[in-house]
Amino acid sequence: MVHGQGGVRFQNWAKTYGSSPELYFQPATVDEVKEILALARQKNKKVKVVGGGHSPSDIACTDDFMVQMGKMNKILTVDKEKKQVTVEAGILLRDLNVELSKHGLALPILGAVSEVAAAGVIGTATHNTGIRHGILATQVVSLTLLTASGEILECSKSVNPDLYQAACVHLGCLGIILTVTFQCVPEFYLQETTFPSTLQEVLDNLDSHLKKSEYFRFLWFPHSENVSVIYQDHTNKPPSSSTTWFWDYAVGYYLLEFLLWISTFLPFLVPWINRFFFWLLFTSKVENVNVSYKIFNYECRFKQHVQDWAIPIEKTKEALLELKEVLENNPKVVAHYPVEVRFTREDDFLLSPCFQRDSCYLNIIMYRPYGKDVPHLDYWLAYEGIMKKFGGRPHWAKAHTCTRKDFERMYPSFQKFCSIREKLDPRGMFMNTYLEKVFY
Repeated sequence: MVHGQGGVRFQNWAKTYGSSPELYFQPATVDEVKEILALARQKNKKVKVVGGGHSPSDIACTDDFMVQMGKMNKILTVDKEKKQVTVEAGILLRDLNVELSKHGLALPILGAVSEVAAAGVIGTATHNTGIRHGILATQVVSLTLLTASGEILECSKSVNPDLYQAACVHLGCLGIILTVTFQCVPEFYLQETTFPSTLQEVLDNLDSHLKKSEYFRFLWFPHSENVSVIYQDHTNKPPSSSTTWFWDYAVGYYLLEFLLWISTFLPFLVPWINRFFFWLLFTSKVENVNVSYKIFNYECRFKQHVQDWAIPIEKTKEALLELKEVLENNPKVVAHYPVEVRFTREDDFLLSPCFQRDSCYLNIIMYRPYGKDVPHLDYWLAYEGIMKKFGGRPHWAKAHTCTRKDFERMYPSFQKFCSIREKLDPRGMFMNTYLEKVFY
């Protein structure tokens, strides 16, 4: 019999959200997960699943039962002919990347970090960049779902296709994902080329940049025109990197944290800090070649608040220029670098921010130097207002202020998702405060 632990305090990676679940479970088998749901039904408790705990929001928080899936982390099958892998839902992509490499395989797209669980990374519509590529959930061939009633459902494009459309971006509210089958590709290497530009140049030539590089993104340094353009493309070159640059980059981030801490007392320093670090680290062209997942992933060096919305790709220029104008007209509103701009292909998952449209993600950030909170509400609200104006949809893993009325406007198939959720979980076993704002 599986036993729950009391007195556990859960916090997300950034330590911006946390909760104290009544009981904390770490099941190792499907039968143990079923026992937890049976106990929850008996005691009329809610259940929330957590994986890597990286989401910078309260999407994983609960005061009832928390189920941490880290012990359900096995690779179940590898089909080299189809280039598909079936895994337990709790496996971290960090470990999956290494195991796939042993079989000469890789995922064609990854987010910025891999200390995230398979079920969570698809369930929150995690993405990277590259207009030829969709969110990570577009690589899901099939999955199995344990419902509130204890039934196990399989879904794919051919089996329970409506459920598949919902469950690939599930928000943790349809049941507990048990297994996921991913479509992979042969292992590949990427060459990353980083070079300086200006915001106006990139926006004026956006189509050209999108065509030039398979995984194109750029970083804008607020309070300036400075931009760092990043191209990532397939290559047959051997691994290589600039050791000096990476050493400078690591040291630079320690200096950045110190200077941003000082800026909490002297906020007018932030624009200067942004320009200084562009000059220090981003004014030279840099090339780096490595296996794909080592290029896709980068280290989040210290804690931060994050927002990330997807807007229609054709609105990229207008939205960024308006954000720039807001900052110029409100000198008391400061914005840390970078604003990260990425691009993703459309899909047909009911609650995907890229549902039926190619999208541009605008990711804003405010660091928390040495864990100290920095005033960011004015920046957040101004940004959200611009995102809503241009038809934006928030990243599900990130904090936002949207409610059901907002989502009904944003998502043409929102009601269809709600009907599926209510059928699978009529009592709301998988609800929490975050999800109640979305659905109630």
